[in-house]
Amino acid sequence: MSAGGPALEGTRAAAGSPRAWPERVCRRLSEYYTRYYRDTLRIPDWPALVEARLAEETHEAMRLDRLEAALGLAVTGLSVLNVGCGTGGFTVMARRAGAAAVGVDTEPEAVEICRLKAEAEGGGVAILAAAEHLPFSAEAFDLVYCFSTLEHVADVAATVREMVRVVRPGGALYLHAPNALGCYEGHYKLFWLPRMPRALARWYLRLRGRPPGFVDTLTPLLRGRLERLLRDAGARIAPLPAAGTLPRESGSPLWPVIRAYYRLFRISPHIEILARK
Repeated sequence: MSAGGPALEGTRAAAGSPRAWPERVCRRLSEYYTRYYRDTLRIPDWPALVEARLAEETHEAMRLDRLEAALGLAVTGLSVLNVGCGTGGFTVMARRAGAAAVGVDTEPEAVEICRLKAEAEGGGVAILAAAEHLPFSAEAFDLVYCFSTLEHVADVAATVREMVRVVRPGGALYLHAPNALGCYEGHYKLFWLPRMPRALARWYLRLRGRPPGFVDTLTPLLRGRLERLLRDAGARIAPLPAAGTLPRESGSPLWPVIRAYYRLFRISPHIEILARK
């Protein structure tokens, strides 16, 4: 994979503007994310988050832009695997941009919503599968995309090995995950102490009126470990252009202190890695 593919502007035109889904898709999305934001995480402004999910392709279009900027070319014509595809927003946008995109996820209801979207789109594939055991042959994809998924898997090392395995030689992997050194918990939408011990995290969540159970499902991630796992699996780390976006913590009253911490220790609240095989 090398620069010199279709122009990035052409990808945006091919993707088109995100459009409304049929009523049954919206209903399933609303039910799914209401249970997640209201019941599992008890986020106070959960209705706004659910509403945003009804048009999640709007946000995924921006993530697609970022991916193409990282790659230096459009995804048009590439075979793309979306690991941890959730309800399929990114997969939809990648397909609209001309990629042969496939999604995998371990949540049966999320995969079913992906399939409903595929029916409405007139095409698309979503498969129920664990990231640690991808149901694809070796070297099957030009690109593997994994956004906010590695913190949820049972075995991070096995997942990284699988992702590298299914990328063809010359292909790429794009990983984006929360940084354990960050000061924001993106699932609960809360200020967070870097590398907060699990017991303290449970106490803190109860203090904030949040259910603590979900935090037990999350694996803290560090850039150094992910880069080592990628190298061990046979990939090499590639340079990335600057992201140019403010962290979510920028709206916090503690932002001046948090910003000083990030600058002093050269820390980003998110881990973003591009690797080549």
